[in-house]
Amino acid sequence: MVRKNYSKDDIRNIIQEENVQFLRIQFSDVFGAIKNVEVPVSQLDKVLNNNLMFDGSSIEGFVRIEESDMYLYPDLATFMIFPWATDDNGGKVARLIADIYTVDREPFAGDPRNNLKRILAQMDRAGYKAFNLGTEPEFFLFKLDANGEPTLKLNDKGGYFDLAPLDLGENTRREIVLEMEKMGFEVEAAHHEVAPGQHEVDFKYSNALDAADNIQTFKLIVKTIARKHGLYATFLPKPISGINGNGMHTNMSLFTEAGNAFFDEDGEMQLSKTAYNFLGGILDHAAAFTAITNPTVNSYKRLTPGFEAPVYVAWSGSNRSPMVRVPAARGNSTRLELRSVDPTANPYTAFAAILAAGLDGIERELEPNHAVDRNIYLMDESERKKAGITDLPDTLLAAVNMLDEDLVVKEALGQHMANTFIAAKRVEYTSYRQHVSEWEIDTYLEQY
Repeated sequence: MVRKNYSKDDIRNIIQEENVQFLRIQFSDVFGAIKNVEVPVSQLDKVLNNNLMFDGSSIEGFVRIEESDMYLYPDLATFMIFPWATDDNGGKVARLIADIYTVDREPFAGDPRNNLKRILAQMDRAGYKAFNLGTEPEFFLFKLDANGEPTLKLNDKGGYFDLAPLDLGENTRREIVLEMEKMGFEVEAAHHEVAPGQHEVDFKYSNALDAADNIQTFKLIVKTIARKHGLYATFLPKPISGINGNGMHTNMSLFTEAGNAFFDEDGEMQLSKTAYNFLGGILDHAAAFTAITNPTVNSYKRLTPGFEAPVYVAWSGSNRSPMVRVPAARGNSTRLELRSVDPTANPYTAFAAILAAGLDGIERELEPNHAVDRNIYLMDESERKKAGITDLPDTLLAAVNMLDEDLVVKEALGQHMANTFIAAKRVEYTSYRQHVSEWEIDTYLEQY
């Protein structure tokens, strides 16, 4: 989306001209869930003057009840009107994304958006102008039952790049694209993905903060339009066994005032030393930031061999089996593609962790192992070990334990969020471990 430098008066004028009646002030919790406070337009001045308060103790992972009062500081550049939302009198609904501040008017350490700004400031001090990201979030469309509840019944039998009638989600996907364009997204492509019922919409890259805002907005658009078509959209990494899961490939590059810091016309593969060192940091911290980029028990059902999702810490210029790939484009389009991320990740914390890992690689001048140009899935354990290829964590608990041991990635979250996230995910995994699944009953009940 094109970031617009709205003034307070600009927003007041648009609201009056467009008959906006309600404002949604949005933010995200530690785990990436989108929250909002809705107020009538009569409260506009309070919103614009950073005086709108809410109860932070009601949001998971924020603060205790005795520290509950918090302020919402809207980012005026995120103002937009929802094209689908009107009341009975034609009144429209607009939104602003906000940062969270304490009652003392200090940035709240548990706000993922504020935290990403903190890591971006570290990047700026290191001499880089922008961390640009282009993401490819995938989702499934399922049918709703008679009560409007989601089922696991797919709405089509299509495959990669299929058309109607195999792709019965085509109309839904087309409307998603149209609504995105109305809201300022520049959509580059939209297509059916590999698995039945699976889709992808790609939109133009942007700087890290805008990219995180855009992902949260995109999820809201997809779920809203799917419901309008009698479908349920899910970004769950592996909703169905035996078919590909949902990933969110993340293309990234660092820029200085001179241009793309990853490009060097005379470098090996035309990659700069900065690119190789950044890549070295990504590989070095991959096991730790996986808890953040793949934050659910279900994430590790996707990270298994045989379904295109990477499970090994390695890189390549063209091979798609390693965790990191270097797409062919060069010049200002030179980038690294991190293929392990899934769309349940909180984009603010995920981008902060990835950037911190890469910057650490630059600071320490880490060199990545040699590129792996053969299918890693066909290599045995001894071959992988000889090539220096390690495994990503295979469970949420293993990933969280790796995170807890990595000071660089923990610092990228800050103490408040790191402690909250680690504790919550260990509880989540314990709950999962105590659950008796249908697979266990089907496999063992009659046998034992």
